[in-house]
Amino acid sequence: MFSPSQEEHCAPNKEAVKYGELVVLGYNGSLPNGDRGRRKSRFALYKRLKPNGVKPSTVHVLSTPQASKAVSCKGQHSISYTLSRNQTVVVEYTHDKDTDMFQIGRSTESPIDFVVTDTISGSQNNDETQITQSTISRFACRIVCDRNPPYTAQIFAAGFDSSKNIFLGEKAAKWKNPDGHMDGLTTNGVLVMHPKGGFTEESRPGIWREISVCGDVYTLRETRSAQQRGKLVENETNVLQDGSLVDLCGATLLWRTADGLFHTPTQKHIEALRQEINAARPQCPVGLNTLAFPSINRKDVVEEKQPWAYLSCGHVHGYHNWGHRSDTEANERECPMCRTVGPYVPLWLGCEAGFYVDAGPPTHAFSPCGHVCSEKSAKYWSQIPLPHGTHAFHAACPFCAAQLSGEENCIKLIFQGPVD
Repeated sequence: MFSPSQEEHCAPNKEAVKYGELVVLGYNGSLPNGDRGRRKSRFALYKRLKPNGVKPSTVHVLSTPQASKAVSCKGQHSISYTLSRNQTVVVEYTHDKDTDMFQIGRSTESPIDFVVTDTISGSQNNDETQITQSTISRFACRIVCDRNPPYTAQIFAAGFDSSKNIFLGEKAAKWKNPDGHMDGLTTNGVLVMHPKGGFTEESRPGIWREISVCGDVYTLRETRSAQQRGKLVENETNVLQDGSLVDLCGATLLWRTADGLFHTPTQKHIEALRQEINAARPQCPVGLNTLAFPSINRKDVVEEKQPWAYLSCGHVHGYHNWGHRSDTEANERECPMCRTVGPYVPLWLGCEAGFYVDAGPPTHAFSPCGHVCSEKSAKYWSQIPLPHGTHAFHAACPFCAAQLSGEENCIKLIFQGPVD
């Protein structure tokens, strides 16, 4: 499945420089059917053994399709902008020894380093849930990393195909900039949001922008695939920072820098927090049976001791079958502790460490899915508007992509300790 060039950064030596990682929102540590090859929920970008970056060089203005085909078949990377049937601008790209390029998209062809498919919200992802028509581009975007410190990572819309070409057809949004260079947008666009204040508990959501094929920053189009581009945002850049979100219209990726990951809790840390909660022997206040979060590798199966919670008040119980309000609202239950009515769901530990903004204990649950993480992480994701469909935005659980609901999108959990 791998070409040698792809394998070299997947199993690097211990001294290899890590540029950062991309984590797909909506997955709790791995894809539902397991991570396989270039298709996985998390992708690390390492310094390559040999640089494979490219930079623009010669520009050709051609009047016949045959001439443009001749240029794009030279074996060099190129971007073709079709202005009309009898005019195409082809920008040739030449080798850049100072950068590494990584490509992301839906295609499984060899130029793609990280294969991304549509995320189905609410953990409904399995082989039976087929996407009828994907909105993610086959060659969606490329990330170019400087090989020298501080290892800056920049994002560009569109990726080069197996012929090393990017084609922007007649219908694609494209234009000539005042300085003369051509640029354009992909059909459904590549959107980026840089949080204000980095990826910490103090961060605030930034503004979603669109990135062009040449890496400029624009305000959003009126709709996702509108012909008219937004306005150029001159004081913002395509440089990814810790916590930047990249939306490919069907999947959203979180960029974590190597330094940011160094300060993030690890899988071992999350497992230690799980054991700590279980060691405190929380009890169901009604059944008085001891509750326990299942182990991380059993995160999809509801177990007998699993904690459940009323998401309107936060009281944690064991599973019971009473308190239904009516047949119409199947999941609306009355909490026996405080009589508050609301959803009653099993609690799941958030296992993807990359989504945590701090290493605090798992005290808060997202509503309505019941994924549990630290207070600051829950409050951070509860305020982040994520693109949904072609023009909507809403907050979603990072662990399963379920749209959040309730007054604050998350709730503080109230555990009862053992009575003895």
